[in-house]
Amino acid sequence: MASTFALVDCNNFYVSCERVFNPRLEGVPVGVLSNNDGCFVARSAELKALGVTMGQPLFEVRDLVRRHNVRVLSSNYALYGDFSARVTDCLRGFAPALEVYSIDESFLDLTGMTGSLPAYAADIRRTVRRWTGIPTCVGIAPSKTLAKLANFAAKKAFRDDSGVCDLTNPDIREVILERVPIAEVWGIGRRSADKLERLSVHTAADLRDLDPRLARQVLTVTGERLVYELRGIACMPLDLAPGPRKTIAVTRSFGQPVTEWDEMREAVATYATRAAEKLRAEKLATEAIQVFCHTSPFRPGPSYSNAVTVEVQPASSDTFQLIAAATAGARRIWRDGYDMSKAGVILTGLIPEGKVQPDLLQVADRQRGAKLMAALDAVNTRMGRNTLVPAATIGRSWHMRQDQRSPSYTTKLDEVPVVQA
Repeated sequence: MASTFALVDCNNFYVSCERVFNPRLEGVPVGVLSNNDGCFVARSAELKALGVTMGQPLFEVRDLVRRHNVRVLSSNYALYGDFSARVTDCLRGFAPALEVYSIDESFLDLTGMTGSLPAYAADIRRTVRRWTGIPTCVGIAPSKTLAKLANFAAKKAFRDDSGVCDLTNPDIREVILERVPIAEVWGIGRRSADKLERLSVHTAADLRDLDPRLARQVLTVTGERLVYELRGIACMPLDLAPGPRKTIAVTRSFGQPVTEWDEMREAVATYATRAAEKLRAEKLATEAIQVFCHTSPFRPGPSYSNAVTVEVQPASSDTFQLIAAATAGARRIWRDGYDMSKAGVILTGLIPEGKVQPDLLQVADRQRGAKLMAALDAVNTRMGRNTLVPAATIGRSWHMRQDQRSPSYTTKLDEVPVVQA
């Protein structure tokens, strides 16, 4: 039986999340900024029409922002993550198997589905919009690569403005493949596109018609697989069970340069706390923690960069143990007299909690620590992140800038919208 995939992609996801709780943002140009309010990472259709590009620094378009009354917002990752989970939960009811590809994209397995696929996709769009408020586009095709192209065509309204494109129809597929530039094919980067252009491969249709052996020579086995995928032969199944993590990283650029050890210690303790939360959420423990810090390569003044790895034995996911290891490492690489712009912690040597072999003399302490961590996580899950935090993380003068952040409408009790009747 031929495979059938659907790719559901949320439209201008960060902006759409902001509009759900702030209807005043509908129909006006809106942009969401990166960490420290530096560059645009999400743009509404209205802002794209004004010529603002992805990744463009805010300072380059301040005059345009003022002239057109552009609403500029700081990133609100807690809000976006919560909406992503809501959309995913909604989609699970439409297919027996689902792959979460990114925060705003999911592949669905529609193999064997009877009836009209475009009508089914339209129902997916209506349901997601009704249940979450997030608009989507759906691309349907016999392979994941074609589903990506179908979604691209749906967003660009190549055929109509329904938000759905079905490439299981060979005639429609031919028309779309001839219109899609080679650089828009999933997995084709700038360098690969340049190589293909030199072979007179300019469109997705050209790549489909390329000899698979030549594609393999130019783009390795990945290129050969793309050729078959564009021909409607599914070579990439859904990734239903991602492999175990090898690392967990928590890194941030500071809102202002950090020049004092106490500030660096607080920042590193905060990052270690977040990393420990991620560890426990995935039932893992770490055997080592790497700490790094550096100055900005774009600012005048002396430069400095360093990193150190601290062993954690036996492996642990205890917040306080990781804070102790991280701050000890940070102390070793800290140097006075520098304006530090970024720091982070990276957990390595990750193993399942059940495979940790504790020191026999520490069994009781580990059991008490595990109960404390469980209680800490339970309170923060119920009452909102950072309801209970280690005292070492309280200082926040170094925190990244988020001057225009919207409330955490769905994850903090004190920021939940109030409805007055």
